[in-house]
Amino acid sequence: MMKKIVAQNEKILLIDESIPAVKKGYVLVRTSYSVISPGTELSMLSISEEKTIPLGYSASGMVVEAGEGCSRFEIGQLVACYGAPYVAHSEYLLVPQTLCIPVPDEILPEEAAFVGLGTIAIHALRQADLRFGESVVVAGLGILGQLIAQIAAAAAYPVYPLEVDENRAKQFSAMTGKEVYTNSKKLNEAIAKRTGGRGVDAVLLCMGGKRSEITKNSLEWVRDKGKIVVVGDIEPSFPRNLMFGKEAEIYISRAGGPGRYDPIYEREAIDYPYGFVRWTEGRNMEEFIRLLMEKRVTVAPYIKEIKLFSQAQLAYETLLHDTNSENLLTSVFQYDEGGKIPDVI
Repeated sequence: MMKKIVAQNEKILLIDESIPAVKKGYVLVRTSYSVISPGTELSMLSISEEKTIPLGYSASGMVVEAGEGCSRFEIGQLVACYGAPYVAHSEYLLVPQTLCIPVPDEILPEEAAFVGLGTIAIHALRQADLRFGESVVVAGLGILGQLIAQIAAAAAYPVYPLEVDENRAKQFSAMTGKEVYTNSKKLNEAIAKRTGGRGVDAVLLCMGGKRSEITKNSLEWVRDKGKIVVVGDIEPSFPRNLMFGKEAEIYISRAGGPGRYDPIYEREAIDYPYGFVRWTEGRNMEEFIRLLMEKRVTVAPYIKEIKLFSQAQLAYETLLHDTNSENLLTSVFQYDEGGKIPDVI
């Protein structure tokens, strides 16, 4: 048997389940670390009522067994995994090979566990379809916004981060050396000065809530025929007159990229042809791991809370209620107190 974290009646529970049996195209993983995605998981917790909802989608662990056709995986190998319902806060994971990638020795397992969040960040930036030299506003520096802004900076795009929370703004500035704007007035002035009044090429909206003022402002920041990408859980309410005036394109970023929610790609574990779909969610996962390995992106500053898997309730309560936590963006679960993974089930 194994334990798994679920939400039920707006409470966090640890339940028992059978360890899944490996099958063709799948990899059985003993989890080392998993990362909470606060926006998604706290929202699911709030609507759980009498439903039992598994939580989590981003993890790392050791291969216990590889099914038929999974030749790239070896027993004992560190891998990164992404994508519910296959990946959750659970002691064991049965993951399609399309959602599981090997992790090089240079990367710590707790860093690799951020792969799901990093994959979502990469796909969001791809939705903006920026070209070299084009500029982007990243509005909201929660965990996803911070990763998106880091990746955009690593790609040499001029980045204008916006965050009203001064602690988060200071954290990102200290990490990257980038200026962060804490109100729309300062951001407007910077955009006008640096783009000659033309506006940025894209705006990525990474905050949650209605934030109707921010959606309106995004149309003021973006250039004529620019792009706005909705990443966070925000109500997309855009004034028609501004949309008409700019003829801006509005996009929704859906999770980690092509393949997500497709039963052929995920459930059947069949990859898309490389020549036809260059950046699947699996290849976005590989790209995020490369960025970590080459130290073009860092997640170390976000690993402020590592809690044992058995402390799940405390981890979520801290994210929900502890306003004294120093700029806590997420929490990481560790699945073995000694840090060692058993060789056998």
